[in-house]
Amino acid sequence: MHTTLIDSATLAQHLTDPDWVVLDCRHDLMNLSAGRDGFAIGHIQNAQFADMESQLSGAKLGADGMFRGRHPLPDRAALIETLRAWGVNDNTQVVAYDAHGGMYAARLWWLLRWIGHPAVAVLDGGLAAWQSAGLPLVTPLAARPRGHIAEKPTLAKTVTAAELVDNLHGGELSVVDARAPDRYRGENETIDPVGGHIPGAKNRFFKDNLKGDGRFKSERELRHDFAALFDSAPYAVMQCGSGVTACHNLLALELAKLPGAALYPGSWSEWCADPARPVATGD
Repeated sequence: MHTTLIDSATLAQHLTDPDWVVLDCRHDLMNLSAGRDGFAIGHIQNAQFADMESQLSGAKLGADGMFRGRHPLPDRAALIETLRAWGVNDNTQVVAYDAHGGMYAARLWWLLRWIGHPAVAVLDGGLAAWQSAGLPLVTPLAARPRGHIAEKPTLAKTVTAAELVDNLHGGELSVVDARAPDRYRGENETIDPVGGHIPGAKNRFFKDNLKGDGRFKSERELRHDFAALFDSAPYAVMQCGSGVTACHNLLALELAKLPGAALYPGSWSEWCADPARPVATGD
């Protein structure tokens, strides 16, 4: 079972394995058709496309009419149905990849753990590593029989905006923001209406989890990096712009053998939508 990362050579050996499902998670926040267009041009053999907006995210407005962020978690039942349509069973090894250093593939990795499926891994280095190994891309679409995965006890934790508001004054939770430093500081906000960060949050840009070749750093390096941000992983909360790239930090924590951190799904996009919630800027 692969539960964090997988390399291109190992994946290549299992492309026709009926117990493996490969999912292409390419996406572009500024061009929502880019991922699907790239998939159509060429993808890993037998891969299926996972759409960030419609399949890996839920409704932006909750039942109470409140804004839940740009990429809220999908309804659990809807996610299970999507996974079954992709052919995922309880014993399926799922592999997610993208062309962005795991930026989007990590979201699918976290979602599978959220519904209790541990056999999910991200292709280390993504499409760049696959192609640099001389492995091909194809255009035919995969057809798989319907799966029967069932929801199990979750392997992931979440926190709400209300919990983080309560934590602002002397709370024990350590909040880590995965956005680029200029967005964290409030200097260059191009997506959300307000720039800045949750007061007290520290910054860990998700790309800092990667080496120069786009693969993840070693366990030792990641453990060293995260040690500067909090004392205890079970009391840490990962967030970002909309709950997507925060999952990259959560994957890095698993690699560092620092499990137990939570995701704030609504992240900055939900937080800054309520003017009653305080905003910090700068470092």
